[in-house]
Amino acid sequence: MAPLSQRKRKGILLGQEGNALVALIVINAVVFVIVNFIKIGYFLSNMEEAAFYKNVLAWLLVPAQVDVLLSRPWALFTFMFTNVGVWQLISNMLWFWAFAYILQDLTGNRHLAPIYIYGGWMGAFMFVLVNNLFPVLANQLPSIAPLGGAGASVMAVAVAATALAPGYRIFPMLHGGIPLWIVTLIFVLIDYALIASVGAGTAVAHLSGGFIGLMYIKAVQRGADWGEWMHQLYNWFLHLFDPKKPTPDQTRQRMHYKAGPEPFKATPHLTQQRVDELLDKINKKGYHFLTDEEKEYLKRASKEEL
Repeated sequence: MAPLSQRKRKGILLGQEGNALVALIVINAVVFVIVNFIKIGYFLSNMEEAAFYKNVLAWLLVPAQVDVLLSRPWALFTFMFTNVGVWQLISNMLWFWAFAYILQDLTGNRHLAPIYIYGGWMGAFMFVLVNNLFPVLANQLPSIAPLGGAGASVMAVAVAATALAPGYRIFPMLHGGIPLWIVTLIFVLIDYALIASVGAGTAVAHLSGGFIGLMYIKAVQRGADWGEWMHQLYNWFLHLFDPKKPTPDQTRQRMHYKAGPEPFKATPHLTQQRVDELLDKINKKGYHFLTDEEKEYLKRASKEEL
């Protein structure tokens, strides 16, 4: 088996190191399992479902009331991983996998998690703002269901991927495939249609997530990286608990220093080391950042044995 196809299959099935797509799906699944394990405990203890909601679930979701939200600020992070029902989890994760896979293919692994988090935060902000700003919703605040699930984050990823490649085709077996922008448009229109209802806050939250996903990608195209501080914070956190272990950025710098020659320099012969370097570059930045020479090198590697 050629080294390129072998490495790709391993990454898709098992998840490669630093794969944000796999990590985010796993976090959503783990939170769902833990929350429902507690729910089962309440049920077996013959306690009412309302008690579970009040004592557990409500503390993980974003409430419409500002004063309640201020008493549980962690909800601004936990809500985007807390999918309440099994169908909400399945639906969100299927959509997320479809769009996130395309986004990682286009931009690499660096931007997916920041877009997911920014989408959730923007959705939470607009959810609270809309429900408190408009009287028709403000009069119903106590009865408005809190915001939960990955909906706003998934919308951010969907719009970001579509902004990069609107003509990207999915379901190729259907007359050559469906352009990505059509799928995303349907995704957006569903939420748009829900604005004229008591669920307006949730619908606006999802659409706002899409807006921030678009703005993030536009910033990336201008050369800005809104997610840099998140990566710095993550690296600092890892270094805090294992100070002897170098951060990913430090490792790359040290490897580059020892290597001597310029990174990703073309060589006349196929080598496993060269293939690994190019695959790491794709994982970091995306396939579209490869030069024509590097793309041709990987194409040769996928057809030949090393």
